[in-house]
Parts: sequence; structure tokens; C-alpha cells
Amino acid sequence: MAVDRERVAALVRQLLEAIGEDPDRAGLRQTPQRVADAYAEFFSGVGADAAAPLGSTISVSSGPAPDTLPSGAVMLRDIRFRSVCEHHLLPFRGTAHVAYLPGEQIVGLGSLPKVVDVLASRPQVQERLGEQIADAIADALDTRGVLVVLDAAHECLTMRGGRQPDATTVTIAARGELAEPAARAELMALLGGQRA
Repeated sequence: MAVDRERVAALVRQLLEAIGEDPDRAGLRQTPQRVADAYAEFFSGVGADAAAPLGSTISVSSGPAPDTLPSGAVMLRDIRFRSVCEHHLLPFRGTAHVAYLPGEQIVGLGSLPKVVDVLASRPQVQERLGEQIADAIADALDTRGVLVVLDAAHECLTMRGGRQPDATTVTIAARGELAEPAARAELMALLGGQRA
């Protein structure tokens, strides 16, 4: 579903008027269209299939060496993401760390950031975003386990309300074998070690 840019621009114009601004003054004249263009990008994931980037999987068991099925986790760290909080329509941005225990399929590593981007590009809350990423990967790849750790700064916390500019929020979503804390301890230690 495409964002209705004309409608967004008209509403932004009304918003500017509602806060007492003149949308026709020089500095604001292009603002409604700029916001509409930004929203088209920010919300490009609305209605998109998050599993689509995972469609080109590689069947490990049918490869040239079927005995090379990965036994350990595959982890991609430091995936940058940005989203818009559905509570205040303010941005939040951070880093996603995604790990999975392959079943019979693996996926190109570039597919994992695409899943994060599709799901982050819609009105979100961080807690749900991590769960949706974990579900999309677990379901599409039929994994033995998935771990998603998100660490993000929220403008609704840094710019208003509590005004805590250095605060970040960390959420964890886990599926399958990685749902048990003991099973994911090694992966969490890898994440902790990168801060040094």
C-alpha cells in the first residue's frame, strides 16, 4: 500500500495551522510535501511481506556436501534501523542483532537487514518489532531457534517526557532452542563483548 502523499501534505498543512504557524511563510512552504515524502519512506513497510527477503533460501541438505549442516548459530550484529513510535509518531533508532540456528535452510546474510527494515518501516513499538522479526525468520526458514536483540534510543524519551538523552531501551525476542536463557548465553556474551 502506497502512502497517499497528497493527503499527508494537506494534513501537515492543517497541523501547521493548528499549532499557530503560517504554512505559507518561506521556511514552511515546502514542509508539507517534504513531510509527505519522508512519511512515504518511513512507512514503506506498511502492508509489505516481511518474509519476502527470506524467499531465496539455500537448502543445506541438498548442497554438494550434505554433511555440512551448520550446528551453531549464525549471528549478524549491528544492523542499524530506524522506526517511528506509534504512540507519539516520533522516531526511534538503534541497532538490531539477529541470530538463528539453521534447520535445513540458510539464507544470504543480506536478507536479514531487509527483514528488519521492512518491519521497522511502519508505525511500531520496539517490543513488537523484535517479536515480529523473530517470527518472520523462524517461520520462513523453519529454524531451530532465533534470537533478536534490539537496542534503541526513543525520541519520545529523549526529547519529551522524561528527557533522558542517554537512555536506550533493550528488548529480547527468542524462539525455539534459543528461548531458554542458558541456550542463548553464548550469543548474549558475544553481544556484551562487542562493547569493549
